[in-house]
Amino acid sequence: MKILDEETKRRTADRLIQSHGDATKTGDWVSFVDELYARDCIYSCHYAGVMDVVATGIDQIKETHYGRDMQVGWEGWEFPYVGVYVGAGNDLVTHWLNRGPGKREDSTYFESPGISFISLNDSGFISRQLDMFDLAHQMKLCDELESVGLLSSKLKESWVLPMKSKLIDQLNV
Repeated sequence: MKILDEETKRRTADRLIQSHGDATKTGDWVSFVDELYARDCIYSCHYAGVMDVVATGIDQIKETHYGRDMQVGWEGWEFPYVGVYVGAGNDLVTHWLNRGPGKREDSTYFESPGISFISLNDSGFISRQLDMFDLAHQMKLCDELESVGLLSSKLKESWVLPMKSKLIDQLNV
């Protein structure tokens, strides 16, 4: 495997960050996938042991993570990047935020941190991505948003309540 230079890795990270920024504004979370991800990319996100999203190939990535998951109630949310860290080989680590709509009374954002471990192929396309964030913290954040009237009812019904139920079931075993 060819090891990419730091500039190439950073350029891919910058394109990903720009694509996510554009998607936040437009709501189109699938158009950039073909430009950034390898055709055989494996995307995964393991939600606290209660649900695994694993998509193999860009068509599945567009159907699940960036399609189904990002287009049901996440309107008004932003996912800004805090940092990008270039690792050994062709690896990147990105630190980002799940930022809900609005701000608290003290002007801080409703947000929780996330991290992605990304591997690039020889051509600089994303070949593997693992997203991680604290699901319990995310549920607490959604509760806080609901208490001030900022949580989408669609997001609550399609994601928050099912995830809470799965977490409770897992803990009651």
